[in-house]
Amino acid sequence: MKAPRVTLDQWRTLQAVVDHGGFAQAAEATHRSQSSVSYTVARMQEQLGVPLLRIDGRKAVLTEAGEVLLRRSRQLVKQASQLEELAHHMEQGWEAEVRLVVDAAYPNARLVRALSAFMPQSRGCRVRLREEVLSGVDEVLLEGTADLAITGMSVPGYLGAELNSVEFVAVAHPDHPLHRLQRQLTVQDLESQLQVVIRDSGRTQPRDVGWLGAEHRWTVGSLPTAATFVGSGLGFAWLPRHLIERELREGTLKPLPLDHGGRRHPTFYLYANKDRGLGPASQILIELIRRFDAVPLDEVLAMPIAP
Repeated sequence: MKAPRVTLDQWRTLQAVVDHGGFAQAAEATHRSQSSVSYTVARMQEQLGVPLLRIDGRKAVLTEAGEVLLRRSRQLVKQASQLEELAHHMEQGWEAEVRLVVDAAYPNARLVRALSAFMPQSRGCRVRLREEVLSGVDEVLLEGTADLAITGMSVPGYLGAELNSVEFVAVAHPDHPLHRLQRQLTVQDLESQLQVVIRDSGRTQPRDVGWLGAEHRWTVGSLPTAATFVGSGLGFAWLPRHLIERELREGTLKPLPLDHGGRRHPTFYLYANKDRGLGPASQILIELIRRFDAVPLDEVLAMPIAP
């Protein structure tokens, strides 16, 4: 790719001529001589080989080509300014990127609101969001490839900030054999049925979590897949209530009438990478995650998403 012949300063000069209504006004606004402004635009047209301005009476007016190029140049100049501003913020310790890893069972609605509120404060800082399951979260954190982590498991050597619990409900399709028993269920009833479990995404020490007493088990890669399987009548599973709220309401999934253990409420925690100092962007994001986590989930769902 050839180096550009026209500089950002030249595009800014053309914008000033158009925005301020002429060469003299642009010269005054940019604190330059009128001859300098005129030469810059003339040289620019020569380099591009396209006329950008035409004189209409005593006023410089954009040509059709000039209108197209000026419109595109505004975005170019804006992006260059944002790049310089980001470099300035980075010099002051502002992060260019925050890496967040989250257990897939944590409610997405809370994250969406937190990240939407973070965007206007981000100063160009990007967020890299990664979903894992069970030990996959703390594995990413311990590898040093995440700055922040949200998980329902204890991470060795870390102290996490406590978040809300997530309710898991034992469910099956209404026509499942367990529901056809039409009585309170026991562990023995579950043992003969197919249980759908979610695979731990950790590679080094994957863990089995929750009740795994069924002789027949199918392991799937995600919570939505597990919900689809169970909703189709294939087995039973413990699933996050927030993920299957619609299915419960519509009756395509039904809680199992267990005598105990039909609901679990693991507490989730927010961890920060202790080997990397938290910059201001990470601290703002932590505050927002905790703020929206403290709001009841039904209220979070009713909140408008910030533009």
